[in-house]
This record gives sequence, structure tokens and C-alpha cells, in this order.
Amino acid sequence: MTSLDNFGLLPPNSDGTALYLMSSDEFVSWEKTVSPQKQSWLNAVNFTVKPGATLCFANAEGDIDSAIGITGGHPVWDGAKFASSLPSGRWRFETGMSSLHPDDLEWLAFGWGASRYRFDLFRSDSSDKTNHLIVPKAVASRRLFGLLSGVYLCRDLINQPPNHMTPSAIEDVLITLGQKHGADVACYKGDDVAQDFPALHTVGRAAEIGPRLVDLRWGHTGPKITLIGKGITFDSGGLDLKPSKAMELMKKDMGGAATVIGLADALMTSGVEIQLRLLVATAENAVSERAMRPLDVIDTRAGLKVEVGNTDAEGRLVLADAITYALEDAPDFMVDFATLTGAARVALGTELPALFCNNDDTAAAILAASKNAHDPLWQLPLFDDYDRHLDAGYAALSSTGRSGYGGAITAALFLRRFAGKTSNWAHIDVMAWNLSSRPGRPKGGEAMGLRALYYFIDKWAEDAKNT
Repeated sequence: MTSLDNFGLLPPNSDGTALYLMSSDEFVSWEKTVSPQKQSWLNAVNFTVKPGATLCFANAEGDIDSAIGITGGHPVWDGAKFASSLPSGRWRFETGMSSLHPDDLEWLAFGWGASRYRFDLFRSDSSDKTNHLIVPKAVASRRLFGLLSGVYLCRDLINQPPNHMTPSAIEDVLITLGQKHGADVACYKGDDVAQDFPALHTVGRAAEIGPRLVDLRWGHTGPKITLIGKGITFDSGGLDLKPSKAMELMKKDMGGAATVIGLADALMTSGVEIQLRLLVATAENAVSERAMRPLDVIDTRAGLKVEVGNTDAEGRLVLADAITYALEDAPDFMVDFATLTGAARVALGTELPALFCNNDDTAAAILAASKNAHDPLWQLPLFDDYDRHLDAGYAALSSTGRSGYGGAITAALFLRRFAGKTSNWAHIDVMAWNLSSRPGRPKGGEAMGLRALYYFIDKWAEDAKNT
């Protein structure tokens, strides 16, 4: 078995049953050419022509000898629907009657692979997976494998319970990832965190397992790309304690870290030519006699004093230290992912991450990559007038400001105080969780924005090679 088999995929030279791809309009033309037997079957099953729908045909012996699949919707989720609805077997795409763009074949294959994900670490009754797609020859298998590997890793990390996915466990994940790809990994913890990353230390000092800053480096040529992740492994809210229902999903508060870890895995697996740096600031926001208090004034690596407006707004504090540390290496581009604010979910819902960016050209390029990768992002403004809200306390900077409005924007502006206005920096505020299951998108942890940033970085690296 190849590594692709883990995702329900087989190499291009394999044999399989034909799955004829066609759009709704192409189906109308095709239907006029089929045999009376197939026409009768179409009528008998009352086949509904819509993207993602499939229908199998049998030969005289009653064995399935072909199928049709309707395209024209979202190619990733069309592929996931194909995988979910077709019977077990080995399938191959046939495109002779289709006008599909070649890139769509890759996304159909990606959706097929994404649909095979199951989180069964703590279950022994997981079903055997026998449905496979033969990867079309035109598809870049290395990129496909890299993206699926990264998405699976991201989902696995988010789905693990918080007593397993601790700051120490995230450190272990990054050490293992470094060994897998030949990357260098350094970890700062204990007294080193207290001295060098004081805001991160303040957030995590109340927990049983202390905070860490993990630093992975890989690659020696190409643009310098730094990925930063908020890794709050469980968020009680601190002394500003969350209600029980709001706390229920807070194992996913390390979703930003999981996303950049998965993105880094995808980039390294695919061999994208960059100088990659991955920084994960990880801690548990717990309650004890060592917990930070509302209106405490704390230190940061940047030297700015910050007044804690709310102990449940801890993610921006750990990111502040990580962003300051990242800038000391002068990256060409840095991006942080974080499950940072409920305000972003109120504005855009749970399935559309919010993008903030210092540079208009960079923002346009990220949004173009988002469209090409079928991985939605929506840009919100770094609205300068709201910056005044952060100056409302007794220190150089308030972590939340006094206004209850525009919370996603003020959180991004807080981060910009550390990133600066001239750095090539982006911030992505994600949900990192599917509230319900659909083909290719099981309920649970989700890698939102990963494909978009992969495509953005991959194109940058390719352009750099060609200049």
C-alpha cells in the first residue's frame, strides 16, 4: 500500500471502475445517447441531477460496470459526496464528456480523501474503509498528499481531549514533526518562558502543565515564511470564568496552532522551497491561586506593559510574545492563526474565517489563493479609528479596550501593536470546528484557511524561483 492509501487514494496506474464526470448540462446531452436499458434505469430510480450526485449502472451479470457523477458545485465537496455515496470499490475518473478545468480533478480527489477522515483514536469499532479513488495522472500527487496529510493532522490535534492534548503534548507533536521532516526544533519552557516570554508565562502559569514556546525551522532557500499559532489547549476563561456551555468546546482553542502545524506539515511534505519557521505559543488558561486577574498589568517580550481587560482574552497575549519573537528574525511574511474572538463568528458565522492584513497586495494575493483553493476567507479591516479603544487603561495598552463593539477588529489591532504597521503580516481568526457533519467535513476539528495559505505560500515560492 502507498501512503496515498491512507486517504482512500491509489496511484494513477491502478485499475478501477469508470466514474464518468459531467455537469448538469452535459448530463442532458449524454442522456440522449444512452441505451434504452440505461434510460429505463434513470427513469426507474428518478435520478436527481445535482452536483455531487452519483448513479451506478450494472452489466448483464448484475455487477457494477460504471457510474456517473455530477459536477458543477464546489469541487472539493462534490468529490466528498462521490466518495460517500458510491459503493465500495476502486474508482477512476473518466472526463471524456466533461469540460472540467484540470485543477478541478485535484480538488475532486482532495474532497474524496477528506471524506475518509475519521477520529477513532479512542474507539475500537471503526469501520473498515474500502472505497478508493485512482488519482488522475494530471494531478500533482505530492501536493495532494501534502495537503491531505496536513488537514488530517490538524483535525486530529483539535479533536483530542484536553487532558491528552496538553502544552507538553503539543511540544511532543512538534518534535515528532521535526524528526519526520528533518527540521530543527527548540522548545522554551519553565524559567526560559518566564524570562523571555512573560505574557505567555502569565497566561499559562496557573495550569498544572506549564506553557511553552516551540520553534521549528526547516529549509534553507526561498522566501522566509513564519507561521504562528495560538495553542491554548483548554480555555476555562480564567478568573473571568466561562459558563459551562461556552467552556464545552474549549479543547478547540488550540485550533490556530493545529492549523499552522498542519500547514507546515503540508508545505514540508510537498517540498515547497521556502525557509519555514513555525512558532507555537501553547498554554492552558486555568484557574488557580497563580491565575492572572482582571486589570493586572503584565509584561510582554516587546517591553510594552499591558493591562488585562478580561482574563478570557488570553489568546492575544500569547500571540503578542510570539509575534515579537518572530519579527526578530525579519521574515518576508508572517501569518498567525487563532481561535481569537467570538465577534468574528458573529460577523461571519462559523464557516468563514476573518482575514486581517497589513499589506493590501498581500491581502489580495491571499484572497486569490483562497478562491483557487476553494477555501474561503473574508477580509475585515484594520480600522485605525478603533485603535484608540486600546489606550483606555492604566498601562501602555489595554488587551481588550473599553468598547464592546468590533471585537474582532480591536483584537487584530492589539496584535498589530506588536506586529507593527509596516511588517508583511496577516492574522486569521478561525472557528476551527464543524458544528455538524457533511460529506468531507465531519463534526469536529477543521483546518479552515489551511489550503488558502498553502496556495499563497506555494505560489510565492514558485515566483521566487522564477525571478
